[in-house]
Amino acid sequence: MARPRKPLLSRDRIVMAASALVDAEGLEAVSTRRLAAELGVSGPSLYNHFRTKDEILEAVADAVSAQVDLSMFEERDDRDWRTALHDWAVSYRAALTDHPHIVPVLARGPGRRPAGLRVADAVFGAMVRAGWPPAQATYIGALMRYFITGSALGSFALGFVDDATAYDPADYPHLGQAHLLAERQQQVDEGSFETGLRALLDGLSLQFERMTPDTDTDTSG
Repeated sequence: MARPRKPLLSRDRIVMAASALVDAEGLEAVSTRRLAAELGVSGPSLYNHFRTKDEILEAVADAVSAQVDLSMFEERDDRDWRTALHDWAVSYRAALTDHPHIVPVLARGPGRRPAGLRVADAVFGAMVRAGWPPAQATYIGALMRYFITGSALGSFALGFVDDATAYDPADYPHLGQAHLLAERQQQVDEGSFETGLRALLDGLSLQFERMTPDTDTDTSG
């Protein structure tokens, strides 16, 4: 009886294995030797698909970018630009919080990554169609990426220890409840993200109103 064939090595299999390693152990866990062992192949066979470890990590990052919903930026979608930015930001952050170890790679920008470039293209195109000048549309895409990736780089709530004695009121008179933050991580982190996102969008809305001529005002004299 013939032995079953091993699955053919492919870029997708390599990326899936690397993604699992990154999620479980972080960026430093990824090496060509470790991936080859995980996949049951020889190390050199990986080089038929990726030249370096960095290329593998770029592909992992792009796979995460591909999970971000972009439907709100399609021309047939009837959401206004503010709602579209909000819904996209929520989807983007969800993808990053599901894969927090890859965020430092994503934070470097899209480079040549196809899915990352599709994200940038969709945001820019939608903002220009909404009436933002191209320069401002660029700034909006950048500031949204700064905000979203920054929010996913670490948990504010988990930055405090679950030990009331660590926050002596003589030294920290306003941190009497700080030891409770860790157990409320999701509430704190999601609430702070929504608060910041609303504030950011409120500010952009004010800029947009000042930029857009008031068509209801009679200027005929």
